[in-house]
Amino acid sequence: MARAGRPEGRITRGTTGVNRLRRVDRWIAALPALRAAEDPLVVDLGYGASATTSNELRARLARVRSDVEVLGIEIDPERVRLASAAAAPGVSFRLGGFEVPTDGGRRPAIIRAFNVLRQYDEAEVADAWARMGTRLAPGGQLVEGTCDELGRISSWVTLDADGPHTFTISLRLAELEAPSIVAERLPKALIHRNVPGERVHALLVDLDRAWATHAPLSVYGPVQRWQAAVASVRDSWPVLDTPPLGGRARWRLGELALPWLAVAPNP
Repeated sequence: MARAGRPEGRITRGTTGVNRLRRVDRWIAALPALRAAEDPLVVDLGYGASATTSNELRARLARVRSDVEVLGIEIDPERVRLASAAAAPGVSFRLGGFEVPTDGGRRPAIIRAFNVLRQYDEAEVADAWARMGTRLAPGGQLVEGTCDELGRISSWVTLDADGPHTFTISLRLAELEAPSIVAERLPKALIHRNVPGERVHALLVDLDRAWATHAPLSVYGPVQRWQAAVASVRDSWPVLDTPPLGGRARWRLGELALPWLAVAPNP
């Protein structure tokens, strides 16, 4: 816990890039918590070394909520200064951390915390989730996860004030060799649990098996192959299959979402 008046957390590497977070942004845009929010304030926590991902987030979300505001929060004052100079309309930046400071005590409808907890210990994740969760508006959502540098391999946990409720994998299907490539980009709560006996390991084993089984469908394209693989694992896994966060429209994007308890770490 940080001392009073100081941002809570540790500075990240700051790695960022154009379109890196497009997959999770697409997920956030579909969340009812954003679309129905009375105050559509979205926090981009730990946005990195430039304004890029915060500006992109606002542009994408404005397609479904034209009145959305994005507040980028960083623990490094120099990053805040640089980002503020490059802020797009509807985007602002300020110093802060897991305490999620906002003007007038506003509570965000959405907090996106991406590639932030990778440098933390697994034991620190629950406290960080809980701290951010206390700042959400009623019905608000926290989306916490990680991705590769190009945004082609990504996974995240979606939480509310009571804790995690869904886990999502999102992969670029073109040239995908095996779904288990996401193992290196699992959220911190799961990345060390990809071992025999853990649920997330079993899920990735089953996905790889289904992907290999449906290899002949590659002649029709990777989307057809992925949808067939998802259909196979649905026999033994509670894959979300109804819109807006499940179903064929999401699967065509290379996504797969399940209830958190299906992959939660063993006690």
